[in-house]
Amino acid sequence: MAQPQLSDLIDQGRGLTPADLVLRGGQVFDLISGALIAGDVAICGGVIVGVFDHYDGREVVDVTGKILVPGFIDTHLHIESSLVTPYEFDRCVSPHGVTTAICDPHEIANVCGLEGIGYFLEASARTVMDIRVQLSSCVPSTHMETTGARLEAGDIAPLMDHPRVIGLAEFMNYPGVLMKDPGCMAKLEAFRGRHIDGHAPLLRGRDLNGYIAAGIRTEHEATTADEALEKLRKGMRVLIREGSVSKDLHALAPLLTERHSPYLCLCTDDRNPLDIAEHGHLDYMIRTAIALGCPPLAVYRAASLSAAEAFGLKDRGLIAPGKRADIVVLPDLAGCSPEMVFTGGVRVGAAAFAAREIVPPVARHSVKAARVAAQDFRTGGNRVETPVIGILPGKIITEHLTYEIAPEGGDKRPDMARDLVKIAVIERHGVNGNKATGFVKGFGLQRGAIASTVCHDHHNIAVVGADYADMALAANRLGEIEGGFVVVEGGKILAELALPVAGLMSLEPFEVVRDDLIALRAAAKSLGVVLEEPFLQLAFLALPVIPHLKITDHGMVDVDRFEVMP
Repeated sequence: MAQPQLSDLIDQGRGLTPADLVLRGGQVFDLISGALIAGDVAICGGVIVGVFDHYDGREVVDVTGKILVPGFIDTHLHIESSLVTPYEFDRCVSPHGVTTAICDPHEIANVCGLEGIGYFLEASARTVMDIRVQLSSCVPSTHMETTGARLEAGDIAPLMDHPRVIGLAEFMNYPGVLMKDPGCMAKLEAFRGRHIDGHAPLLRGRDLNGYIAAGIRTEHEATTADEALEKLRKGMRVLIREGSVSKDLHALAPLLTERHSPYLCLCTDDRNPLDIAEHGHLDYMIRTAIALGCPPLAVYRAASLSAAEAFGLKDRGLIAPGKRADIVVLPDLAGCSPEMVFTGGVRVGAAAFAAREIVPPVARHSVKAARVAAQDFRTGGNRVETPVIGILPGKIITEHLTYEIAPEGGDKRPDMARDLVKIAVIERHGVNGNKATGFVKGFGLQRGAIASTVCHDHHNIAVVGADYADMALAANRLGEIEGGFVVVEGGKILAELALPVAGLMSLEPFEVVRDDLIALRAAAKSLGVVLEEPFLQLAFLALPVIPHLKITDHGMVDVDRFEVMP
């Protein structure tokens, strides 16, 4: 939409000429006072020009009896983790009231580098919702994994002034910051004075002070109210996260008060279309927080005004003159069930989606791993004491467990009676052919195997299983379908979802992906899996910047020591 003339903004705001669009008869939820104020909302182009008064308009939409709130801002997410392209993410999420999404495309960047970031920059300019891009800071996230690309400060700095870019995305390599790793320092120096997102799980005390002093402004990894409060007191904006795996809303809800809300935001980080269909997106977070006893004013502030101010988006966050016309129409505040959504003055719906220009996807045929056989999943070693990744449901933090697993014929076998199943990571970018195996507890898997190319953040092949032949079949099938998810039992493929865009995103509509996820979840459950979201849980077991024990293609990683275990 073309920028309206200043003279039109003034005249329509004063009521001298009819507004382009008037939302008539509702009440605006004022995020300054908390009052519900009756009156029309007048819009010129994509800009709000009049509130709390009566206006005539060339187009009038009746919102009598409804409540109008500012559009919601998801302050940190990876669109790739929705398993669909930015266009399908737009179509899936904007009807839930999300009018701005701040994304870090580091998933696709770890597969194909700047080409992936370029795809997101182009696509984000053509969606109905406003998608803003943070430049990926950690590609790869550490030196303990193999990726398809590596981005240094000199690679991303030329993009810092791009109109879609806000700043530097989550700085996951917090040990690298504290140890003043040259590559980390170069990126921090290049973006000094600009917005830099944080990622510092469990970081406290003087180490946290040093991390923040490097210019890092936000944090979405706080998992307890005490941790979040320390980070707030030290000047960080805390982004309360509720994703498909990482669920921190209940733990942090006590902080979501009118006093703290100017410094709190909401984010999803990683949420798939099935979760969105079953529960919702930011709308789910809003109604859940209110049900937990959080004041509606605090919750809606965190969802919009506080988010806009935290990220320097001065043109949105309030229903007020001069602000972008991002408006959600609700029957009531507590239920947060959007009936109409306007983004930049455009009503979200089929006509708006049909008018978009579609940018062709990139990074096809990205799964370049050699085929594997059953024997590749054997785990050698004479030591009986064996490190085991312990899953904590609802968290991406894992336990560092130790179990006695005696070798049999030179191999440590899965032990389903103790819920100790095999996990492996296979390098898939065609770089070195690395393979690593280990053990994980918490899936409940009794037979078969599950494999995925969604494997944070290096996105190699991750496979977990009770049977080596099934693990091999699942891993090899991923190469045939260009990546995705596969569930196997007894030499047969029970369910699969192809993700041919970088091994991360489907080319299908989000409804198809949602239905495929239902079949995948049922297939996983038939193997004995007890986790609600086993596929993204599997993906996070390979992320070596989240305590305490993880696995990459280099081997088992002690995150606390920040080293690959011998």
